[in-house]
Amino acid sequence: MKLNRRNLLSGIGGLTGGIILGVCSDANRALAIVPPEKSEEPMGGEVTATEDLMREHGVLRRALFVYSESANRLRKNPSDVAPDALQKTARLFRTFGEDYHERKLEEAYIFPAVKKAVGIAAGLTDILVEQHNRGRDVTDYVLDLTRTAKFGAENAESLARALDIMVRMYRPHAAREDTIVFPAWKQTLTAKQLDEMNDKFEDIERQMLGENGFENAVRQISDIETELGLADLSQFTAPILRR
Repeated sequence: MKLNRRNLLSGIGGLTGGIILGVCSDANRALAIVPPEKSEEPMGGEVTATEDLMREHGVLRRALFVYSESANRLRKNPSDVAPDALQKTARLFRTFGEDYHERKLEEAYIFPAVKKAVGIAAGLTDILVEQHNRGRDVTDYVLDLTRTAKFGAENAESLARALDIMVRMYRPHAAREDTIVFPAWKQTLTAKQLDEMNDKFEDIERQMLGENGFENAVRQISDIETELGLADLSQFTAPILRR
């Protein structure tokens, strides 16, 4: 057979194809026994700004639960409640909730953006700000009454009523923010802008609360719960109802 250019290229092509297939087959067998490299990326991913806001509400809800349980105890036996524990709870609510979460995040960034939008969330912002202001008044009152060494009949009911007022206001307040306001705020941002807000909120948290501000707040409320005998979650499991 005459060896022309076409036959030559065809032969070379078949030869190289066989070589490539052989190499690929060997490579595949080699790859099959190499364990996958472990990822150096941290588990869990980045905490978004909206997730951060909601988990901060978790700390405040735990503080409100301390208020609610303390109000019940104050009415039954004031000596069962240590004023220092309520003082620490109110200080945490002030620094973490009012000065940081409300003033520096919600009132500075979230409410102004949501107020410009159209919808239910826009109509809630003025009410939420008014409730923030009322809450700060209640916190001042609680801080003042808990400076005493112990509670007596003359101040126990007044304090219990103040704690009830705070709990009653903030439960629907935080629920509206979680389910209406925060989702509406997120819709006002592009993905890039949301990433920028993640970084900005972290910077604000660090400036206001130091490193690990959220973790420190969780630790503080956990210590308060332990002091008041509220740390064991199982004690609050609902009983079986008999019909």
